[in-house]
Amino acid sequence: MDKKNCYVCGKKNLNKNEIGLTKKLLDKNSKYFYCLDCLAEYLEVDTEFLLAKIEEFKEQGCILF
Repeated sequence: MDKKNCYVCGKKNLNKNEIGLTKKLLDKNSKYFYCLDCLAEYLEVDTEFLLAKIEEFKEQGCILF
């Protein structure tokens, strides 16, 4: 798998959670990905909220994480 970078800030090598969250919340087929900080800013929420959502989606068995 090629390494993904943040579409906004350019952070290199986004982790599986950042890629999965972008797909889950924005577009399953997205070619552009956001780091946690940039996604939080884009969605106007704090990073703690997104971290909680990641755990919630994992508990639900979401395969994106």
